[in-house]
Parts: sequence; structure tokens; C-alpha cells
Amino acid sequence: MTTTTLAVLVPLLPFLGSAAGLLLGRTAPGFVRPLAVLPTLAAAVLAALVAVRQGGDETIDAATRLTPTGSVPIDLALYIDGFAALVAVLVGVVATCVQIYSTGYLRDDPRYPSYAALVSLFTSAMLLVVYSGDLMVLLVGWEIMGICSYFLVGHYWETPEARAASLKAFLVTKLGDVPFLIGLFALAVDAGTFRITGVLGAVANGGLDHPTLIALLLLAGVAGKSAQFPLHTWLPDAMAGPTPVSALIHAATMVAAGIYFTARLLPVFATSAAAMTVLAVMAAITMVGSALAALAQDDIKRVLAYSTIGQLGYMAGALAVGDRGAAVFHLLSHAAFKALLFLAAGAVIHAAGTNSLTAMSRMSGLAKRIPDAYWTMTIALLALAAIPPFAGFFSKEAVLVAAEHTAFGDRDVAPAGAGWTVLVAGLLTALLTAAYALRLWLRTFRGRGAEAPDHGRQPIAMTSVLWVLAVPSLGFGLTATYVDDWFDGQALTPTVTTAVLGTGLAVAGAAVTYAIWRTLTARTPVAAPAPPLPHVAHPDADAGHVEAEALHLPHPAEDPADPGRALLGPLHGPAADGFHLDAVYRTAFVRPVLAAASLVRFLDREVVDTYVRAAGDSAKGLGWLVRRAQTGNVQTYLSALLAGSVVLAIAAVALANAVAGA
Repeated sequence: MTTTTLAVLVPLLPFLGSAAGLLLGRTAPGFVRPLAVLPTLAAAVLAALVAVRQGGDETIDAATRLTPTGSVPIDLALYIDGFAALVAVLVGVVATCVQIYSTGYLRDDPRYPSYAALVSLFTSAMLLVVYSGDLMVLLVGWEIMGICSYFLVGHYWETPEARAASLKAFLVTKLGDVPFLIGLFALAVDAGTFRITGVLGAVANGGLDHPTLIALLLLAGVAGKSAQFPLHTWLPDAMAGPTPVSALIHAATMVAAGIYFTARLLPVFATSAAAMTVLAVMAAITMVGSALAALAQDDIKRVLAYSTIGQLGYMAGALAVGDRGAAVFHLLSHAAFKALLFLAAGAVIHAAGTNSLTAMSRMSGLAKRIPDAYWTMTIALLALAAIPPFAGFFSKEAVLVAAEHTAFGDRDVAPAGAGWTVLVAGLLTALLTAAYALRLWLRTFRGRGAEAPDHGRQPIAMTSVLWVLAVPSLGFGLTATYVDDWFDGQALTPTVTTAVLGTGLAVAGAAVTYAIWRTLTARTPVAAPAPPLPHVAHPDADAGHVEAEALHLPHPAEDPADPGRALLGPLHGPAADGFHLDAVYRTAFVRPVLAAASLVRFLDREVVDTYVRAAGDSAKGLGWLVRRAQTGNVQTYLSALLAGSVVLAIAAVALANAVAGA
């Protein structure tokens, strides 16, 4: 079987599994789980085989004309380079882990068949984005992911939180997709093609007439899809969905799509120094702002959500300094430990049987109760904090090295100012990341809240996946010296300067956090634990369905042993609320739109409807008068005729006299 045929099957198999799962979900429920896992697993195996055959060297490029358009044609094309080959393997592996994990986590959920089918469709759409060689076909996968995220985030649609979160995710990402679509059309017009190879060829030959405009329009879509400032606000709220969905969105699909798209078309962005500077500033604000917000959250899943935003900022920063190898390397590394973090958090929720336990101030006694989640989450947090030799250290160092080279003029793809911006923000974020990672670990596994009821052992489908993902979280970074060919041949190894600075700041952030935590816990009486856990009784308590049931629980009391509050000081309140960006949007956009809608409704009801009713009433009144005149009496008709004739005669005589007098 040719490599091209194998590549076609990679996104096709999950799509067929999704269609079959939707068709057989009610009539043959026994086939649902095999149809969820096996096609995705087969796609992951085929993606690995395609990567081996591709070898990180020779690009696979094949196309067939999809439809004539009369102007710019649309092709069904494959374009698989080293980046695409590796990212496809990542998507397949993480999606398979999520599907296997979900068989235990949602085993009694009545809507599991539709959930599993949507996850398969989500996976297929991302694989289409990864392998597509035509921008219009890529856009199809891009938009399918948007609608899948809407349904999956709103899986627990009975709760207002899930409904609001799904709608917010859809609308905010669409706010970026509108200029993104315009940018794609403008790019195709300038390049004369939607084919990625054609676009890159046009860039190399100086064929773009409006590079800055195109790049900025495309960046709007990237900011929405990959949750970059200022369109990042949807991602923390998306935690209302099932935890395995969060793992999929944050690690391998949706948010990774924007970074991957920018990496694939980086030469387009690099033609504009203004666009690269905007990307650098956007990445810097995203990194630092999200790290501060993560340090103030009490919900474990919201901490991880803001963590994802910050790590995406690192990837965007690497792209802003013109190093797509470092960006994709960190994307791959981050996918492993972030999927592990979310699935371990899901194990915590499953163990407690209530989502209230995601409030870290309520946690206690978990390290011994769920040792698999404890040890694997510890590995993932060390990778997140970029502590050597864990994967996050090597990939984050690759980003800092790229920024250092640009800042000092060793690389001229982007302005030196962009390099300094990314470098300073990246180092500061390294300090903050280690601080909130240790804070999460201490409060989750060393907290003194009320101990949750024991719901027994975790399903093997869940614990086995955690250890599978722990392997790349620990060891993937060690491959940095062996995968250069897959990343444009650029070295991904750390340098002494950035390694010492980055690791030193991370250790300092963790040390300060630990010292503050020890001081605060020493001052807090042991006899005053957090309020008791309000357990939510539900027949699907072991299925994770109670996640949504508990979203409306009251916010836990303020934890006196929270080091985040001491570290942030007066910034804690704004950081906990995402620096009030949602309030700004409500003031700047939501309220004016609602006011305009109210005005339109008033005009429609009081003005337009008034004229319509008046016209109807006038016709009705005239009809009433005419009807009253029709008596059926011949003498009345003759009298009216005679009177009318007299009136007309008098009028005619008066008119004649007036004419004669003139």
C-alpha cells in the first residue's frame, strides 16, 4: 500500500468510526466502544507508519482537482512534511488515549454513544487539518472542530454553565474565524492558488501584494482557535465539559490547530515585520497574563486551562521569532504532559464522585487513595514546570534559545525587539509556571480540606492511560538531539545561558511558593479544615456525569493556606477573575449589541408594526363604510345618484365660471 493511500486512511478511519457510532449507538450499543477505540487506534498506527516512511526528510505532496471554481481552483491535496507526520502521530495517540480513558470515565453515561462519535469526528477533523495541502480543505477541518467543540463542551446541557460555555466557545472562536476566512481568500488571490506549496512558492518569489494585511487577518483566527490574547477567554470556561474532552482540546486538537497552521505558513507571516511584532506582543501578554491568572485559581481544571493558554503563548512566541521547529517541538511535548494532567485530574474527580473536589481548597487524603494519579500528575507537573530532565524542560528551552538568537541578532527572520519581548516574557513565565505548578501539587495532594468519600479503585482503562502518557512526559525531551531532521534541521538542544536562567527562575519560583506554603500552614490550625465536601448523589457517580451536576455548588471558603494569595497580593482578585476581560467584553460588545437589539425590537414593534396596523385598519374602516352604503334599497341608490349628479353639476358650473373669469 502506498504512503499516499495510508495517509488518506488516517483521517478517514475516525470519520467512518464516527458515522458508524452515530448509526449504531441506539440499535447496537455493544459496538459503540469498539467503534470509538479501534478506528482511532488504527489511525494512530497508520500515522506512525506514514511518519516512518516519510522519515522527516522527503515531503509527500499529492493532489487531485476537487472542483473547478472558474478562478482559484480547490484541490483535494496532501502535504506531509516532518511537522505534519509527527503532529498526526501525536493526534492519533492522544485521541486513542482519550477514547480508552472515556470507556471507564463515562461508562454509565447515557449519552456516551454520541460523545464517542463526536470525539472521533473531532479527531478526524484535526487530522484533516494536519495532512491537508489545500487551504480550503484545511478550513473544512478547522470549522468541523469548532462545531464538535460546541457539542462536546455542552455535553452536560442540563446545566446552564455547560450551555453558556459551549456557546461562548463557539462565538469567540467564530469572532476570529471571520477575519481568518477573509485572510485566506486574500492570500489565495495574491498567490493565485489555495495549495500550500503554491502559496509558499509565491512567498519565496515575492508574489504577495498585501503581506501585512493578510498576516494580521490570519492571526485573528489563530488567536481565537489557539486561545491567544485577547480571544482566550473561552478556554477556561470550556472546563464545563467532560474532563477527557478537556484533555483532547488542550493537548491534540482545537488549540493546537492555530499554532500548527501558523507553523505551516510561517513564511507568509515572516514577510511582515509588523505581523511578527504583533505576534510576539500577543504571545508575551498571553504567557504572563495566563500564568498570573493560573496562580489565583482554586479550581484545578481552571488552573490547567490557564496553563494551556500560557504554554500556547510559548509556542506563539517561538513562531514570532521565526523558529517553527521550536514551536512544534513544544507543541508535541506539551501535548503529552497536558493530556496527562487533565486525565489525572479526571481520576481525582472520579475518585471523589463529585466535581466539587476540583476546588483545591477542599482536597485532602488523595495521595494514598489514588497513587496512579498522584505519581503521574507529579511527573506531568515537573514537565510543565520545565524541570530537567522532563520533556517540558527541553521544549521550553528550545523556545528560549530561539528568542535569544533573535534578540542578539543571530537570526534575522524577525525583529530583535520581538526576540527580546519573547525572551523576557518567557523567563518571567517560567518562574510563575513553577510557582503555580507547585501550588497545585501542594494543595491537591498535601491539602487539609475535608477528605472525600472513597469510591473504590479506578478502572484499569483510566490508570493504564495515565502511565502510557507519563512515558513521553518524562522522556520525549531527551530525543531533542535525534529529531533535528524532522524540524527543518535546526538544533533543539538547550544552551547554558537559557538553561541556567530558565531553570534557576523555575527553582526560585517553586522555592518561594513552598516557603510561603509552609509558613501559612504552620499558622493555620489543623483543627480548622475546609468546609465539608457537599457530595452530589447521582446514579452515574462513577461515570463522571456528576461533573456538571456540581458546577453550581457554592464557592469554597477562602483558604488561609493558599500561597497564591500571598504571592499575588493586590493582583489576586483581578487575576482570579481573568483580569476582568470578560467584563470588558460585556461592556464593549455584549451590552451595545443587546441595546441595539432592544432598539430594533422597539422600532419593529412600535414603528413598523404601527404603520402596518394603520394600513390594515384604514382598509378595514374603508370597507366598513362601503359596506354600510350597500343597503339593498333601490330608492336609496337613486337618491344618492341624483344627489351626486347635482353636486357634480354645481362643481362643473363653478369651474366654468372660474375659467371664464380668468
